[in-house]
Amino acid sequence: MMTTEFNSMGRSTNRTITKRPDGTWENKKNSSNRASSVHKTQREAERAARRMLGNQGVGELAIKGLNARIRSKDTIPPGNDPNPPKDKEY
Repeated sequence: MMTTEFNSMGRSTNRTITKRPDGTWENKKNSSNRASSVHKTQREAERAARRMLGNQGVGELAIKGLNARIRSKDTIPPGNDPNPPKDKEY
């Protein structure tokens, strides 16, 4: 289960990277209906999401693979993850 992180304004800052039907990748805030940015590659979308979460100061990034299943999750510092992973992916 994904925890919800909030910034100082009380807004959710979690983001998800998913592939769109046209083959591009979107970086979208979970609480939004529209993508924050659209990219040619998953790597570009991930970098943009990490930069945005870093600027917001808190959040969790979920990256979905081609099968639309979450393949990676990462709390962006200074996130407040109550159950931090034992092994660090990044």
